[in-house]
Amino acid sequence: MSEILRVEQVTKVYGNGILANDKVEMSLNKGEIHAICGENGAGKSTLMKMLFGLEQPDEGTIYVKGKPERIASPSAAIALGIGMVHQHFMLVDELTVAENVVLGYEPKKGLTLDMAGAVAMTAEVGKKYNLEVDPTALVGDISVGLKQRVEIVKALLRGAEILILDEPTAVLTPQETRELFVELKNLRDAGHTILFISHKLGEVKELCDRITIMRAGRTVGTYDVAGLTEADISRLMVGRDVVLKIDKEPPAPGETELKVRDLEYTNDLGKKVVRGVSLDVRRGEILGIAGVEGNGQRELVEIVTGLRSGAKGEVSMSGVSILDVPIKQSRALGIAHIPSDRMVYGVARDQSIEFNILAGKVEEEKYNSGILFKTKQIEQDMEELARDYTVKCRSAKQAVGMLSGGNIQKVVVAREMSGGPRLLVADQPTRGIDVGAAEFIRRRIVKMRDEGAAILLVTADLNEALELSDSIVVMHGGEIVAYYADTRDLTEEELGFYMLGVKRQTPEEVRGVVHE
Repeated sequence: MSEILRVEQVTKVYGNGILANDKVEMSLNKGEIHAICGENGAGKSTLMKMLFGLEQPDEGTIYVKGKPERIASPSAAIALGIGMVHQHFMLVDELTVAENVVLGYEPKKGLTLDMAGAVAMTAEVGKKYNLEVDPTALVGDISVGLKQRVEIVKALLRGAEILILDEPTAVLTPQETRELFVELKNLRDAGHTILFISHKLGEVKELCDRITIMRAGRTVGTYDVAGLTEADISRLMVGRDVVLKIDKEPPAPGETELKVRDLEYTNDLGKKVVRGVSLDVRRGEILGIAGVEGNGQRELVEIVTGLRSGAKGEVSMSGVSILDVPIKQSRALGIAHIPSDRMVYGVARDQSIEFNILAGKVEEEKYNSGILFKTKQIEQDMEELARDYTVKCRSAKQAVGMLSGGNIQKVVVAREMSGGPRLLVADQPTRGIDVGAAEFIRRRIVKMRDEGAAILLVTADLNEALELSDSIVVMHGGEIVAYYADTRDLTEEELGFYMLGVKRQTPEEVRGVVHE
């Protein structure tokens, strides 16, 4: 195979003194699917930003097709045949597929958009690469899997020969993932090069030809995927053995902690997004919620945790209603929340680790005399919690925004779990973090269950849902469409059918999640 891209001795130091990439080396061959794996903070994102012109290296050289290139901007990257599909889609829901695909490259009829031309261009690229999607459909009306396809078509229309995919399966069902892999292999066989960034090692094994592993800003090496096991990859990523399967004792459910009955919620657009949801979460139990994002899970979580008001129905903790009560009051009842977006809802990024862990404890007598904070006690306990939750930092005085994603998530987990909550609502607790941090957080969740807490787990990672959940419900169209009291014989494939709305249990079966 001929080399299409090479990275030589590339170093990137940010203004705050963080060494993000340290003499990174990597080579891509034309017509291969090449994985990039590493812990959060290993330098993957910085390297991808430099390849796509979003950042500039301080040292080293990037070669494209044998020539040294300065990739000064995304436009320059596109001109060199490099395209990128971001983890969070860069699409406008209010526009059609064709309008999104040609955005910035619009065919014109006079001074206006040539809509027929845009439709024809989109259809032509889709047909050429077997990535067909209705060009006239509104993006807001199509599935997540089709949105992924639109992003790829958009990159190919711009002439991408090298396609960077950042966590492309994070929100896909198994069926959608399988379709994506067929499409990517077709692109590879047509001569395109795919750079595949993922934390899902099973997918790396299934899809990729070679893998470059990064650790602490450096490249550990490049390997043939066929010669490595998932355990080998994990070990190379984190420098130690990682347990990929969480062993846990059978649950011993106690009394119902969280009770939800006939919950309904209509959003600001007049659309009913939660429809008659009833469920119980018991002490000593992990109840998982699976579903394609956008099927009511987020609204349910926000209603339970006090972030959203205006729902109808019943939500209570140990008989005390928590519907529309202030967040401070619900937290006082023992509710902890790991939010899906750690940077928006989980931390104050410019504040210290100490500040962020303390945020939920400021009124405790241990830290607050009523007039002044007990500074010495705060410093001692926050440093101890940072160590206990293995947050990699110089000290608890360090700003949270300076940490990797996995360590920021550990700060959130330290705050939420250390207060001894009665109910933990864990929404995407390991999304976008490396296997080492994910293993740590999953073990902590199981430990909380074993200590008697009730856990409501919402996750798009079906392997995580099956590994952690004692019982599981599936949401589709704002409703619970399936309930499994025991997850031991349940497969990702079966869950996928319910998530897509292909299957649906009877009302009697679904009602099993209510324990009265």
